[in-house]
Parts: sequence; C-alpha cells; structure tokens
Amino acid sequence: MHQFFVKPEQIGEKTITVTGKDVNHIRNVLRMEPGEEVNVTDGENGRVYRCEVAALEEESVLLTIRWCQEEGIELPSRIYLFQGLPKSDKMELIIQKAVELGVYEIVPVATRRAVVKLDEKKASAKQKRWQAIAESAAKQSKRLIIPRIQEVMTMKEAVSYAERIDQKLIPYELAEGMEHTREVIGSIEPGQSVAVFIGPEGGFEEAEVLLAKEHGAREITLGRRILRTETAGMTVLSILMYHLEGR
Repeated sequence: MHQFFVKPEQIGEKTITVTGKDVNHIRNVLRMEPGEEVNVTDGENGRVYRCEVAALEEESVLLTIRWCQEEGIELPSRIYLFQGLPKSDKMELIIQKAVELGVYEIVPVATRRAVVKLDEKKASAKQKRWQAIAESAAKQSKRLIIPRIQEVMTMKEAVSYAERIDQKLIPYELAEGMEHTREVIGSIEPGQSVAVFIGPEGGFEEAEVLLAKEHGAREITLGRRILRTETAGMTVLSILMYHLEGR
C-alpha cells in the first residue's frame, strides 16, 4: 500500500488533505480513484493513518480517515549515522539503505581522507538530492518519519554535534576483538540515542579517531575483514536493529 507524508496541520479530526507534489503522483502516476486506500503519516507523532480517497481535486486530494495505528514501527532508539563522504554516488545507496534500516538522521562528514570535496553550492545541491532519496526510501519502507540529512560537517563539527547523543560508536580496524564489540553493543539500552561514525574510502586518520574518542566515542570492530564504507554503516545499523528490537 502506498504511503504519503503530510504536515500535522493537514490532518483533521476525520479527514486529511494532501497537497503539493503528491497530488500529481496520486492523480496522474498512480491514477487512484475514490474508494482506494493509502497510508498517511505526519512524520512526527508516530501514527499511521489508514485512509480512503474521498475526492480528487486539481490541487489537492481529500482523504477520509478509516483508522489510526499508533504502535511503534520506528526503532526504540534514535540512531545518527555520521558518514564520511564516499566517492561517486555511493552516498545515495548509503542513505537509501540506512533509512530502510531505521536510521533517524544522517550527517555527511568531510574527513581528511575523503576524496570528494564539495564547495558550498555543490554541498547544498547534494543535500537536497540526498533528502529526496531519504523521503523516497522512507515511503517505500513505511517509515513514520523522514530521516533528516544534515549539512556536510567537518569531523570537528561532527563530534561536537554528537555531544548530546548518549552512545557513540566508531568502527576501527585497530579496535579490540569481537567480544569487546559485543559488550559495547550489549550495553546500549532501548531509548538511548546512538551515534555511528563511519570513515570514507581509506578510513579515518588516527587523529580523527582520537578526536572522536576524546568526545566519548568507543571503538568497535566489525570482524577480521575490511569492509567498504558503504557496507560498514549498514553492518552496524543491522546489528543495532537486531539488538534494539530484540530487547
């Protein structure tokens, strides 16, 4: 079933009014008719509204609320992915899969070994593109929120931004063994926010790892094999999803 995001003010007691680009999608792409059903969420209150198409206007679609689901589809913890800028269009894949796995927010990080260098204009255009990908992935995976894609930050800005986050993890090839990783992951309680720092191709410089550790990040290992940057984040998110939803 198709899912759409609306603003809280578009939700009434018994009806929801869809406006903007989704009107064209509903009318001309999906060619929906009155009586067909859709899911709607405002991305904030943790509710999914099952609705029936009531009327198709030129600039709006009127939906009738049939019932509301309030159970948690979202993870019990907010996970922030601090992703070192990768080459090519890998960031798009990372965002798509991270959203599917339940990430709450993604922060692109311009690390020292990052090959990609974005000026202010390019960074702004990329952010808009990345946010659109996050919205599309959120709809596809029936998320209740659209994860936010932050502006590109330096490593110093990123660790400062993560100060308010409860638990901070940084996969690093020189970290202790898997038993240590199990202990660190096992100590995370549902409800605690989690920051995950992932380096670009070539990884973090030692000084960047030390900086993260000075701000409370704990090193973990992801095994004996070296993972690509687009694989490492998905691995940590998958482990966290299993751990948090299994509690």
